[in-house]
Amino acid sequence: MPPLILVRGLRYQYDDGTVALNGVNFRLEKGETVALLGANGSGKTTFALHLNGLLSGQGTVEVCGLAVNPKNIVEVRRKIGLVFQDSESQLFMPTVLEDVAFGPLNHGLSPEKSAERAMTALGQVGMTGAAGKAPYHLSAGEKKRVAIAGILAVDPEILVLDEPTTFLDPPGQRALAQLLSALPQAKILITHDMPFARALCSRAAFFRNGAIAEEGSVAQMAARFEWDFAAPRNP
Repeated sequence: MPPLILVRGLRYQYDDGTVALNGVNFRLEKGETVALLGANGSGKTTFALHLNGLLSGQGTVEVCGLAVNPKNIVEVRRKIGLVFQDSESQLFMPTVLEDVAFGPLNHGLSPEKSAERAMTALGQVGMTGAAGKAPYHLSAGEKKRVAIAGILAVDPEILVLDEPTTFLDPPGQRALAQLLSALPQAKILITHDMPFARALCSRAAFFRNGAIAEEGSVAQMAARFEWDFAAPRNP
């Protein structure tokens, strides 16, 4: 079975000359949840933005067997949903229901079918009661759930979440982990939150200097690159 995502030799340089990606090779199999680890500026988010065509560099990127290019971009964006670090960047309509229905409407569904899809997605994330609320009245955790619902409403095969636990308190983090673990989609989590990564991810890829330096289990990558925090022991 072909992978859901296949990336080969991906390179990208920003206009100021900064090399953000330097030959990334990556694959995501059906049913996997993979953590992308690494320092700020190592290329993780730039890599994610190539997966649905928000950026375009050299190399090949395929999503569900489709090359990510202008010809396929509408279909690719049905297959893969990107949840940004700041949920407010995805919430811009007057009500939660309108926000979540925006994606299906944009993909050509009728207003009635889009609202039906939106309510189903809100049910998946436990937010049906907020359908008529203004998004800015929600807590950080609720905004994250609504942003995820907006992606689920277009029925993607893959979810990509950039620093999903940002702005969430520990109960919110636990609730988000439970929500994500119950969703059937394959997932990529860009995160510095090692307990969250260990709870959800079957493997991890460690980014360094714009490339994947090594892959393995979350525990292996945390130990290999000293990418975990432990409180100092009492003497």
